[in-house]
Amino acid sequence: MRIGIPREAKEGERRVALDPAAAAVLSRDGHEVRVAAGAGAGIDAGDDAYRAAGTTIVAPAEAWEAGLVVKVKEIQPGEWNSLAKGSTLFSFQHLVGEPGLARHVADRGVTAIAYEMVRDAFGGFPLLAPMSVIAGRLAIQVGAHLLTLPAGGNGTLLSGCPGTAPARVLVLGGGHAGTNAAEVAAAMGARVTVLTRSDSTRDAVRARLGAAVEAGIATPEEIDRHAREADLVVGAVFIPGAPTPKLLPRTLVARMKPGSVIVDISIDAGGVAETSRPTTHADPVFVEEGVLHYCVPNMPSAVARAGAAALSAAVLPYARALAGKGIARALREDAGLRAGVLLWRGRFAHEGIAAEAGRPFVPLVPGDLA
Repeated sequence: MRIGIPREAKEGERRVALDPAAAAVLSRDGHEVRVAAGAGAGIDAGDDAYRAAGTTIVAPAEAWEAGLVVKVKEIQPGEWNSLAKGSTLFSFQHLVGEPGLARHVADRGVTAIAYEMVRDAFGGFPLLAPMSVIAGRLAIQVGAHLLTLPAGGNGTLLSGCPGTAPARVLVLGGGHAGTNAAEVAAAMGARVTVLTRSDSTRDAVRARLGAAVEAGIATPEEIDRHAREADLVVGAVFIPGAPTPKLLPRTLVARMKPGSVIVDISIDAGGVAETSRPTTHADPVFVEEGVLHYCVPNMPSAVARAGAAALSAAVLPYARALAGKGIARALREDAGLRAGVLLWRGRFAHEGIAAEAGRPFVPLVPGDLA
């Protein structure tokens, strides 16, 4: 199969979907791997490294001329015109809340498989998880910096020191991002509370982090109480295929400590705060209601080498299956991979996205994949 690795167009995105080591595996499998010139520059993987891996370096537009396109971020404005009709796009999709984008991609007859929706045998999210781990850990680094006076924060030292109490950190969500954020914050000496949607997730957080954190259920009353006391709030809620619930209404943000910080990891699906809006690595922070907001959708790009390595390792087995077996057979044989299909040859296979786009919902069943 011809596999294309485009150059990422999202502002500040430095990762590449498959690093040279992963691309070499696909080349050895006998596939024609086309890499856009400069695609690996953000991780210091030059074109020569990809040539040595057995791939072909092509002009950026030609990388899209493939049966399987493997990339990092969702299609950017105008990129849908580059998609070859009938091709398969394997990437983060984030089509929730983007009905116009969804229609544009569908109109190309494309099959869109979303990293963020692919499941493993245990019901986990193997392609989302490594990026969530990085984002959760980064959230605390970012938050600790933004709390300093030169960055515009309230001057709180996350760890505290003799004579001053440590910062209070509230983490909303107990998945990979939330748990890793809580773990790092606790290791730095902060007073950490994690609020989750379910008893089982709360119990899992307690089992992993023990007495280092306080874990509870995210009722409106508990969110209100802890958010008003917090110096740093990390939004780490993920609901597959649905917008993030607004757990921090504007009225609550307005009652948070002046100079406190919200790091909204959930911004790809709308964010946990009514005051959140997407920002960029070039201009990552804004202030609403006296609270600093950091809402960068592609946080792991800040550590692109680590991000690309982790993503490549996770994506490679699925890319090999899709290319080696063919798209239909790979999806037919792997229910978890099939769960990631949002569009099947232009048909809307995700009910929520279909409703937003005003298009018919046609569930994808194994019988469609003969």
